[in-house]
Amino acid sequence: MTVDGEIDRLSDAYLSELVKLRPTFATTVGIAGHDGQYPDYSPAGYEAQLTLTRRTATRARVTPTDDQREYVAKATLLERLEVEADLLEAGIPQHQLGAVISPAREIRQVYDLMDWRSDEEVENIAARLGGVAQALASYRTTLSDQAALGRVAPIRQIEGLAQRIARWTGTDAHDFFTDLVGQEADPGRRAMIEPLAADARRAYDEFGTWLTTELAPRAPDHDACGRDAYELGARLFLGTNINLEETYLWGWHELHRIETEMQRTAARLNNGDTNIRSATQLLDNDPDHTVHGQSAFIEWMNYAAHETTAKLSAGGYFDIPPSIQRLRVRLAPTSDGAMYYTRPSEDLTRPGEVWWSPPAGQARFATWSMITDLYHEGVPGHHLQRAYALLRSDLLNRWQRLACWVSGHGEGWAMYAERLMDELGYLRDPANKLGMLDAQALRAARVVVDIGMHLQLKVPNDNPLRFAPAKPGPPNLATNSCTHTAACAPTTSAPRSIVISAGLAKPSPTRSANASGFRPATRADNAKAATSTFKPSTATLSASVRSASNRYVRLSTA
Repeated sequence: MTVDGEIDRLSDAYLSELVKLRPTFATTVGIAGHDGQYPDYSPAGYEAQLTLTRRTATRARVTPTDDQREYVAKATLLERLEVEADLLEAGIPQHQLGAVISPAREIRQVYDLMDWRSDEEVENIAARLGGVAQALASYRTTLSDQAALGRVAPIRQIEGLAQRIARWTGTDAHDFFTDLVGQEADPGRRAMIEPLAADARRAYDEFGTWLTTELAPRAPDHDACGRDAYELGARLFLGTNINLEETYLWGWHELHRIETEMQRTAARLNNGDTNIRSATQLLDNDPDHTVHGQSAFIEWMNYAAHETTAKLSAGGYFDIPPSIQRLRVRLAPTSDGAMYYTRPSEDLTRPGEVWWSPPAGQARFATWSMITDLYHEGVPGHHLQRAYALLRSDLLNRWQRLACWVSGHGEGWAMYAERLMDELGYLRDPANKLGMLDAQALRAARVVVDIGMHLQLKVPNDNPLRFAPAKPGPPNLATNSCTHTAACAPTTSAPRSIVISAGLAKPSPTRSANASGFRPATRADNAKAATSTFKPSTATLSASVRSASNRYVRLSTA
């Protein structure tokens, strides 16, 4: 089948214009030619995006389609364009910010995907570093203009972003920009980059100070965004409109169902004791379910990623072409406490990668809770989904393959992948199944907390978790716990569901880190990760990893 209809040409032309306006997005999806630039984050930049979106939508509405494939391509493009235009017109991308997603993070994170191999690549990095101050200044102008209209993000989000910036610049932790310069071994190149990195660090420091001294005093104390903004956000994430009240009630029942299953699994681990926390503490003291040291953890994750991909492909569950079987797990150059996936480049020269950014000081890692995250981010989750889409040029146009993303579908598949691995027998170890259930409970709890808080809904009288009905919105403790948990992936002990599940519980004091402290990833670390991606057996693994790896092999499907 040839993908060359009129709607395909329009979609691809839109993508070509979009990456000019959003060069960091071009780097993310691996489209060459924009790696030395930043978007214009000023009001004029957002207006240019809105103009492009409206113009493309107008053309798409009158573009004819000849078959079902083209009809789907048109409907998908229009749906995405219309919701993005509605969001921009409401000023939501222009004023909403947070520690996890914001232009301030995008400006920094793009360097994680840039290479240092050639002079041209180093010149692109230098050019981008030289543009950090202007990018942040233009973003500050937009935030100021929105504030003048009464649109300011909640103070919790502003303070969270400021704290994260302090970690990047070395105020509270290691200095990202010093580490970035340290990746370049050539003295001449380093001399070129060093002053630019210093300017970028200074620009971030100034932006963080502005957030706390100028924007934060104008921010609301309450977190709720209100129904109108929330419904738009739900459309963006799901690609459709849903009944939020029904979904809120579903969340309560789903959380109860999952936690009941967690209790049954905990009993299998701990001689009939259904206490979930007791089971996790037992696992934290089991060397078969923990790995010590960041390098050992990345080694174990790469081994598990390779074993999973090889077994799923050999077992006939998925036809995984060799060109996308390469998946790397890497330490991120920050201590943000998150695991995330970055897709391969368009030409597949950059592989799909799972990044782990451990919280500062963490040196003990619970494999029982992290293996599900690997399934979610890697194979059969995001990597299989996103990388395989890149290969379907016979069915999908370039915009669909590179730029179309609906979280309800993408994250929905990754969450299904977690459950699928249980169905395929990979979670026969009840410890790993407890980790999967914990991850699923986190999402159900988010439904309750997120919808309940933003829409200020009451706790249902007949909720299955037997929480006392209270004033609108879940208890503030749950909101606090959800905020902190979302920014910090599990280490050991208290499962995520316990932390969030309503009034529920504060983060466990037993979540500890030893005194070794956080050490940011170096080129040597990531080179080792690249070479350790394909391990044929556990014989080559370090002793600290072999115990957990042997158990993984023993209890996963052959």
